[in-house]
Amino acid sequence: MRKSLFTEAQLIGIMKQAEGVAKVGDLAREHGASSATIYNWRAKFGGMDVSEAKSQKELKNKRNAVSSRWSHIYRSTRKP
Repeated sequence: MRKSLFTEAQLIGIMKQAEGVAKVGDLAREHGASSATIYNWRAKFGGMDVSEAKSQKELKNKRNAVSSRWSHIYRSTRKP
């Protein structure tokens, strides 16, 4: 998966600007992202603060690790 160019803190800051009077198109040009990206971020991070975004990312990483372990166990116990 591609690494994001922005940190959680930067994304939350951009979302706070988007909630204000800034137009999405102007905001996208200012930060070097497309309007569609800004709308996707708004759907994902809208209304969050930095600590909530970081905890969400940590939970996602833990869930992926558990899923990976279970799939490894399943593959190793499966009979050919």
